[in-house]
Amino acid sequence: MRSRAPDVTRQPVLGVKVSVCDYTSAVKAVIDAAQARRRLTVSALAVHGVMTGALDREHRARLNALDLVVPDGQPVRWALNGLHRAGLRDRVYGPELMLRIAAQACRARYPVFLYGSTSDVLDKLQANLVTRFPGLVICGARPSQFRRLSVEERDVLANEIRASGARITFVGLGCPRQEAWTYEHRELLDMPIVAVGAAFDFHAGTMPQAPAMMQATGLEWAFRLFHEPRRLWRRYVLLNPLYVALVVMQWLGTVRFDDCSQTTPGELRFG
Repeated sequence: MRSRAPDVTRQPVLGVKVSVCDYTSAVKAVIDAAQARRRLTVSALAVHGVMTGALDREHRARLNALDLVVPDGQPVRWALNGLHRAGLRDRVYGPELMLRIAAQACRARYPVFLYGSTSDVLDKLQANLVTRFPGLVICGARPSQFRRLSVEERDVLANEIRASGARITFVGLGCPRQEAWTYEHRELLDMPIVAVGAAFDFHAGTMPQAPAMMQATGLEWAFRLFHEPRRLWRRYVLLNPLYVALVVMQWLGTVRFDDCSQTTPGELRFG
């Protein structure tokens, strides 16, 4: 069944159309699509995710083709409020969104499929989710292959997900691979695809989450940088100041980004 974009306003932040929504509307869109066996593509974007689109026209086209792009990071929420008077009182944090969707899927008995990360993480994630939500049906799980997939491999995976009976697929490949995966599978899976980033590691217990106060004040990046400096220093030390500068320039009207609606992205087939 063809996807139908949820009735949620989207506003541009550095050319990336971010959904003006809260947890309630985001969860409802996913569960409604699962009930109708309807396609729906969802991603939770923090600053790094927005910047991948701002700096890459093809990827911006992918992001803007998704149905729901929720403001995962506080600075993204602040940008929506400052640039567009969105009035959002909270962000829509990917790991929390995953738990809320899982809770509703459990109540409705909608099976879920997990794709991404490693076998070890997936084993721990499944155990923790079922403990937290007794009765949650996890009908399949497949780790990332951490490489580019052939067309045949992509189609085999899509067939596996469809045959599993899943009504929702969670994707945890990291940004921007998970958004590319979601975009490229949007016509292959008649169900919601929800890209939730580091949620797999957080809920598996293999990576610590920032304290609530740091999350609320937009300092989660500092916590993650402290724990993974080698992997994340470029993302936060270079991209965060650039993000702030570009948002200010957008507010002043001195920089403009198009939505790349006429751009046709090339295939990446990450897996």
